[in-house]
Amino acid sequence: MIPYKKTLRVLGIDPGTATTGWAIIEENKKQSKAIAYGTIATDKNKSDEKRILEISQDLDRIIKKYSPQEAAIEKLFFFKNQKTVIEVCQARGAIILTLIQKNVKVFSYTPLQVKQAITGYGRAEKKQMQFMAKNILGLKNIPRVDDTADAIAVALCHLNSRKLINLVK
Repeated sequence: MIPYKKTLRVLGIDPGTATTGWAIIEENKKQSKAIAYGTIATDKNKSDEKRILEISQDLDRIIKKYSPQEAAIEKLFFFKNQKTVIEVCQARGAIILTLIQKNVKVFSYTPLQVKQAITGYGRAEKKQMQFMAKNILGLKNIPRVDDTADAIAVALCHLNSRKLINLVK
């Protein structure tokens, strides 16, 4: 991992086919701030192939606009619905490919790791996660879409994990 002396921009991603959450978090002099965040939403009436292409194209635009050096993406952990897990895996694969093609370093974290990094408790509830992310970044409100809040948390998890790895080195 390369230490950044000035600023580091991290793109946090919560992958999904219907909705992919994303967040650009910048760390400068030990302070983290939200630069931008939102969702990539696809039309459920489109084919899987077109939805995946749309996610990749929108992500490409986000990368060009905000120039993140690193990306943190949530790993799939558990799904009750097999059809959903396959679709999310396809979206996650397209996201990773897009990041690699744009020379953005990719890091993956499980939901347990994200919760542990943000709240100190790996089984934290979604509301606790959102509250902590809001407070860490000094946001006025919690983002309305859960996928966006999750993307913010994944990016913050990466920044925290990065610090720990650099301390160990």
